[in-house]
Amino acid sequence: MGKINGCIKCLFIFFNVLFAIIGCGLIYGAVKTTAYSSQFSAVGGPNLAWSWVFAIGVLGISSLGIYAGCSENYLALKIFAGFMAVGMIIMLIFGIVVVVMRNKMKDAFHSTSSEAVQPYMADNELREMLDEIQQSIHCCGLVSAQDWGSTIPQSCECQSSGGNQTHGGSVVTGCKSRPQGTTGPSQIYKQTCSDFIFVWFNIIYQLFMGFCFTFAVTALLGLLISILMIHQVKRYDRAGRPTIAMKGY
Repeated sequence: MGKINGCIKCLFIFFNVLFAIIGCGLIYGAVKTTAYSSQFSAVGGPNLAWSWVFAIGVLGISSLGIYAGCSENYLALKIFAGFMAVGMIIMLIFGIVVVVMRNKMKDAFHSTSSEAVQPYMADNELREMLDEIQQSIHCCGLVSAQDWGSTIPQSCECQSSGGNQTHGGSVVTGCKSRPQGTTGPSQIYKQTCSDFIFVWFNIIYQLFMGFCFTFAVTALLGLLISILMIHQVKRYDRAGRPTIAMKGY
């Protein structure tokens, strides 16, 4: 018979194996998103380098939990409980930071001028990405058509000057003439892409917030279970100590 209740031990190990798999998935996701780290940070997104720290931390702590549960090691369980307490606090802090960054990014999207966008528009990858967005959701420019400089791309071309219409699943909000002194389509979309892009980033931020607060709650549960397991190991060790007979003099 082990030191820890069998059901609690199996449940503890199961969830740590599950989070170890999640950690591996996070590492894979970090590898895939590293290439877009600079573009994401440029528009107010969080630094994706932290995703590596978080992914490796989840995998490492889960591995420690698996070892602690299987070995019923008192010290390993205490270390795991300490990581759970620290992790819960960190996840709460990260969740609050993500909320603040989301609000800052929202203000940046609504206050950014075309002049401020120009350094980012010099990046060919960002230009290509914006061009693809314009083709799919029917908008023009990040904050205005002048973001493209003197040459407006063909993806800004608007086919109708009437009111709102639905085209390809996107709402077209009407057309306007291209800015004077520029070349390209004579009619371009009135709607800029910043509102659409913010909707996407807002979804990402909401996922981050849900992710952080979910992990905070999970860390709290892990802390409580590990404390219970530590108590059971300590009680078993005390019960197993030999009784020393007192000598009478």
